Amino acid sequence: MPHPRDSIIDDLNRKLDQFFGRGGVAQQIAQGVSGETMDYGAKGHQERLRIERARLAPEVRKHAESGLSSTQIAAAMSIRVKRVQMIAAENSIQIRGLP
Repeated sequence: MPHPRDSIIDDLNRKLDQFFGRGGVAQQIAQGVSGETMDYGAKGHQERLRIERARLAPEVRKHAESGLSSTQIAAAMSIRVKRVQMIAAENSIQIRGLP
């Protein structure tokens, strides 16, 4: 019994010979032209999280302008420190103690 991979390769080679035998020409497609991306389905969820962070940005900015640190802002807003830092980075908010 022949190996299944060998039959697949033989079939592919036969189809390639037919294509090029009828005058077919291989095309070089530039990178990025196809429009395909490597998204794995979490884009909608990530977009909702980004919108929620944008909604919280004015309050983070208000607390940052009053001189609070990211830890103090997180405590005041009842959110995690990393989320405060992400909001600040996405919205160019300067927080005391952050570069």
